[in-house]
Amino acid sequence: MPHQTPQQQANHAIRGHILFTIGVLLLLALAWFLLPELEILYVSALFAVVLTPLVEGIRGWNLWGYRPSRPIALLILLGGTLLALVVFLVVGLPPVVRDLHQFSIDLPPRIPATVERLKNLPMADHFGIDALAERIEGGLASTASYIVGLLPLWLGHVFDIVTAIFLCVYFMLEGDAAYRFFLNLVAPRYRSRLDETLKRAELRMSKWLVGQGILMLTLGVTSTLVFGLLHVRYFFLLGVLMGLFNIIPIAGGIFTTALAATIAALDSWPKLLGVIAFYIVYVNIENAILIPRTMRSSVDLMGLTVLISLMIGTALAGITGALVAVPTAALIAVLLDEYAVHKP
Repeated sequence: MPHQTPQQQANHAIRGHILFTIGVLLLLALAWFLLPELEILYVSALFAVVLTPLVEGIRGWNLWGYRPSRPIALLILLGGTLLALVVFLVVGLPPVVRDLHQFSIDLPPRIPATVERLKNLPMADHFGIDALAERIEGGLASTASYIVGLLPLWLGHVFDIVTAIFLCVYFMLEGDAAYRFFLNLVAPRYRSRLDETLKRAELRMSKWLVGQGILMLTLGVTSTLVFGLLHVRYFFLLGVLMGLFNIIPIAGGIFTTALAATIAALDSWPKLLGVIAFYIVYVNIENAILIPRTMRSSVDLMGLTVLISLMIGTALAGITGALVAVPTAALIAVLLDEYAVHKP
């Protein structure tokens, strides 16, 4: 290679920086166009990281001298999940469907009586109760066509969920090879440190699922008992929905509580006040005690960090962002602690 003058070396470096900048801009543009696909890919990879310790735990079983391989362990995990789903469909779904069917029958006749009670409230005329009732009745009449119009959108979401499940399975089966390939992109002198850091992050992220499951079970059981004691209609349905939707932080609880409050209002104001009081008390207990302690013990994050991560995740990607906000915050916290925090 001929010797280059300092000016030639400077020009070569400038051309290299320009080409690198162009390459980065092209990758960012490609990522922008592929944002939905990258979102599915990230969620799948994250849940693969979260679920991998369960697969490894199953691989540690000693079944009469036989230790399951990774594919067999994954099949056992999927089979157990499917069995739990079948048990829920057989045992828990019939009362849910019965309550939902009864709710669809009872709701239209109860609207006029509820509107009359609203008219008796002070200053009710200023809120346009009659117009509100007409809008509700018109909305009920067009609900079926509205749902039909949303079917393509929901089918698209179902396809995304199925795709994410398949990707998650492949990540768990071939994740080691992909992880080694990623590490080989890093310079050897930094590889060992990054490997240890990512393994610590994996441990903290995997514990998030346990913490989230505890929060979902707590809200589901508590709301079922309270709504049952208040004699709220369809309390079993509402309790199941409260527990399931709690996987969506903040928004899930608000939506299901609004639904429960609406149903309670169709019966009496004391039931409505009871549902609202329960939600206010529970949210304060959850935010002050359950979430900080559960998430601190599981993913070792401060309550403020959890709330901020939920806000940012929701703003960036809506429900999906809120769903993966806490494990993502755990990953970022480990990386910052290793590479950015100046320890004494």
